[in-house]
Amino acid sequence: MSEARVPVNIAILTVSDTRDESTDKSGKLLVERLTEAGHTLHEKCIRPDDMYQLRAQVSQWIAADKVQAVITTGGTGLTGRDGTPEALRVLFDKEIEGFGEVFRMLSYEEIGASTLQSRCVAGVANGTYIFSLPGSSGACATGWDKLIGPQLDSTNQPCNLVDLMPRLLEP
Repeated sequence: MSEARVPVNIAILTVSDTRDESTDKSGKLLVERLTEAGHTLHEKCIRPDDMYQLRAQVSQWIAADKVQAVITTGGTGLTGRDGTPEALRVLFDKEIEGFGEVFRMLSYEEIGASTLQSRCVAGVANGTYIFSLPGSSGACATGWDKLIGPQLDSTNQPCNLVDLMPRLLEP
Protein backbone atom coordinates (compact mmCIF):
# COMPACT_ATOMS: atom_id res chain seq x y z
CA MET A 1 0.00 0.00 0.00
CA SER A 2 1.41 3.40 -1.05
CA GLU A 3 1.21 6.35 1.31
CA ALA A 4 2.39 9.19 -0.97
CA ARG A 5 1.20 9.66 -4.52
CA VAL A 6 3.67 8.13 -6.98
CA PRO A 7 3.98 9.91 -10.36
CA VAL A 8 3.72 7.69 -13.44
CA ASN A 9 5.59 8.38 -16.69
CA ILE A 10 2.93 8.29 -19.45
CA ALA A 11 3.04 8.47 -23.26
CA ILE A 12 -0.01 9.65 -25.24
CA LEU A 13 -0.75 8.55 -28.80
CA THR A 14 -3.57 10.04 -30.85
CA VAL A 15 -4.63 7.80 -33.72
CA SER A 16 -6.12 9.85 -36.54
CA ASP A 17 -5.85 10.51 -40.25
CA THR A 18 -7.33 13.99 -39.85
CA ARG A 19 -6.21 15.53 -36.56
CA ASP A 20 -3.12 17.61 -35.94
CA GLU A 21 -1.82 19.33 -32.80
CA SER A 22 -4.26 22.23 -33.21
CA THR A 23 -7.35 19.97 -33.53
CA ASP A 24 -6.39 17.12 -31.19
CA LYS A 25 -8.86 17.77 -28.34
CA SER A 26 -8.65 14.23 -26.97
CA GLY A 27 -4.85 14.13 -26.77
CA LYS A 28 -4.81 17.56 -25.13
CA LEU A 29 -7.45 16.48 -22.60
CA LEU A 30 -5.41 13.42 -21.62
CA VAL A 31 -2.22 15.48 -21.25
CA GLU A 32 -4.08 18.00 -19.05
CA ARG A 33 -5.60 15.27 -16.89
CA LEU A 34 -2.35 13.37 -16.34
CA THR A 35 -0.47 16.59 -15.56
CA GLU A 36 -3.14 17.72 -13.10
CA ALA A 37 -2.86 14.32 -11.40
CA GLY A 38 0.87 14.82 -10.86
CA HIS A 39 2.06 12.39 -13.51
CA THR A 40 4.78 13.05 -16.11
CA LEU A 41 4.22 13.25 -19.86
CA HIS A 42 6.97 11.22 -21.55
CA GLU A 43 5.86 12.07 -25.09
CA LYS A 44 2.74 12.85 -27.10
CA CYS A 45 2.35 12.18 -30.79
CA ILE A 46 -0.23 11.72 -33.53
CA ARG A 47 -0.06 8.80 -35.94
CA PRO A 48 -2.39 7.88 -38.82
CA ASP A 49 -4.81 4.95 -38.65
CA ASP A 50 -2.16 2.48 -39.78
CA MET A 51 -1.75 -0.59 -37.61
CA TYR A 52 1.95 -0.95 -38.35
CA GLN A 53 2.79 2.66 -37.49
CA LEU A 54 0.75 2.35 -34.28
CA ARG A 55 2.42 -0.90 -33.35
CA ALA A 56 5.87 0.54 -34.08
CA GLN A 57 5.26 3.63 -31.94
CA VAL A 58 3.84 1.71 -28.98
CA SER A 59 6.61 -0.91 -29.30
CA GLN A 60 9.19 1.86 -29.04
CA TRP A 61 7.57 3.14 -25.86
CA ILE A 62 7.18 -0.25 -24.19
CA ALA A 63 10.84 -0.97 -24.92
CA ALA A 64 11.83 2.25 -23.11
CA ASP A 65 12.48 1.68 -19.40
CA LYS A 66 11.13 5.13 -18.51
CA VAL A 67 7.62 4.68 -19.96
CA GLN A 68 5.27 3.09 -17.43
CA ALA A 69 1.96 3.61 -19.23
CA VAL A 70 0.75 4.35 -22.75
CA ILE A 71 -2.68 5.79 -23.51
CA THR A 72 -4.00 5.81 -27.05
CA THR A 73 -7.06 7.65 -28.29
CA GLY A 74 -8.82 6.83 -31.54
CA GLY A 75 -9.12 3.94 -33.93
CA THR A 76 -11.35 1.80 -31.71
CA GLY A 77 -14.50 1.95 -33.83
CA LEU A 78 -15.87 -0.30 -36.55
CA THR A 79 -14.80 1.37 -39.78
CA GLY A 80 -12.25 -0.11 -42.13
CA ARG A 81 -9.52 2.24 -40.88
CA ASP A 82 -10.16 1.51 -37.18
CA GLY A 83 -7.45 -0.97 -36.21
CA THR A 84 -6.06 0.15 -32.88
CA PRO A 85 -7.21 -2.96 -30.93
CA GLU A 86 -5.69 -5.25 -33.57
CA ALA A 87 -2.45 -3.25 -33.56
CA LEU A 88 -2.11 -3.42 -29.78
CA ARG A 89 -3.41 -6.84 -28.79
CA VAL A 90 -0.47 -8.65 -30.39
CA LEU A 91 1.86 -6.63 -28.14
CA PHE A 92 0.09 -7.57 -24.89
CA ASP A 93 1.69 -10.06 -22.53
CA LYS A 94 -1.62 -9.95 -20.66
CA GLU A 95 -4.90 -8.35 -21.60
CA ILE A 96 -6.88 -6.47 -18.95
CA GLU A 97 -10.33 -7.63 -20.08
CA GLY A 98 -12.17 -5.72 -17.37
CA PHE A 99 -11.04 -2.37 -18.78
CA GLY A 100 -13.17 -2.59 -21.92
CA GLU A 101 -16.05 -4.15 -20.04
CA VAL A 102 -16.15 -1.45 -17.36
CA PHE A 103 -15.55 1.35 -19.87
CA ARG A 104 -18.56 0.27 -21.93
CA MET A 105 -20.68 -0.01 -18.76
CA LEU A 106 -19.76 3.55 -17.75
CA SER A 107 -20.15 4.81 -21.29
CA TYR A 108 -23.60 3.24 -21.56
CA GLU A 109 -24.75 5.57 -18.78
CA GLU A 110 -23.65 8.52 -20.95
CA ILE A 111 -24.38 7.51 -24.56
CA GLY A 112 -26.65 4.47 -24.31
CA ALA A 113 -26.43 1.63 -26.78
CA SER A 114 -23.94 3.54 -28.97
CA THR A 115 -21.27 2.31 -26.58
CA LEU A 116 -21.33 -1.09 -28.29
CA GLN A 117 -19.35 0.56 -31.11
CA SER A 118 -16.36 1.02 -28.79
CA ARG A 119 -13.68 -1.64 -28.94
CA CYS A 120 -11.39 -0.09 -26.34
CA VAL A 121 -8.83 -2.47 -24.85
CA ALA A 122 -6.05 -2.49 -22.27
CA GLY A 123 -3.15 -4.73 -21.41
CA VAL A 124 0.36 -5.07 -20.07
CA ALA A 125 3.41 -5.38 -22.34
CA ASN A 126 6.99 -5.56 -21.08
CA GLY A 127 5.92 -4.16 -17.72
CA THR A 128 4.09 -1.19 -19.31
CA TYR A 129 0.36 -0.57 -19.04
CA ILE A 130 -1.38 0.17 -22.35
CA PHE A 131 -4.87 1.71 -22.44
CA SER A 132 -6.75 2.29 -25.68
CA LEU A 133 -9.64 4.77 -25.63
CA PRO A 134 -12.06 5.95 -28.30
CA GLY A 135 -11.22 9.18 -30.13
CA SER A 136 -13.90 11.47 -28.72
CA SER A 137 -12.90 13.84 -25.94
CA GLY A 138 -15.98 12.76 -23.96
CA ALA A 139 -14.86 9.14 -24.07
CA CYS A 140 -11.34 10.16 -23.05
CA ALA A 141 -12.71 12.13 -20.11
CA THR A 142 -14.77 9.12 -19.02
CA GLY A 143 -11.84 6.76 -19.47
CA TRP A 144 -9.41 8.92 -17.53
CA ASP A 145 -11.74 10.22 -14.82
CA LYS A 146 -13.44 6.95 -13.98
CA LEU A 147 -10.88 4.24 -14.82
CA ILE A 148 -7.33 5.16 -15.74
CA GLY A 149 -6.88 8.12 -13.39
CA PRO A 150 -8.07 6.26 -10.28
CA GLN A 151 -6.04 3.15 -11.13
CA LEU A 152 -2.88 5.18 -11.77
CA ASP A 153 -3.37 6.92 -8.41
CA SER A 154 -1.09 5.14 -5.96
CA THR A 155 -3.24 6.34 -3.06
CA ASN A 156 -6.42 4.73 -4.46
CA GLN A 157 -7.63 1.94 -2.21
CA PRO A 158 -8.35 -0.90 -1.84
CA CYS A 159 -5.93 -1.38 -4.75
CA ASN A 160 -4.42 0.31 -7.78
CA LEU A 161 -2.22 -0.53 -10.76
CA VAL A 162 0.75 1.51 -9.50
CA ASP A 163 1.26 -0.85 -6.56
CA LEU A 164 1.62 -3.72 -9.05
CA MET A 165 4.27 -2.03 -11.23
CA PRO A 166 7.30 -3.45 -9.39
CA ARG A 167 5.92 -6.96 -9.90
CA LEU A 168 4.88 -6.80 -13.57
CA LEU A 169 8.11 -8.35 -14.83
CA GLU A 170 8.38 -11.11 -12.20
CA PRO A 171 9.57 -14.40 -13.64
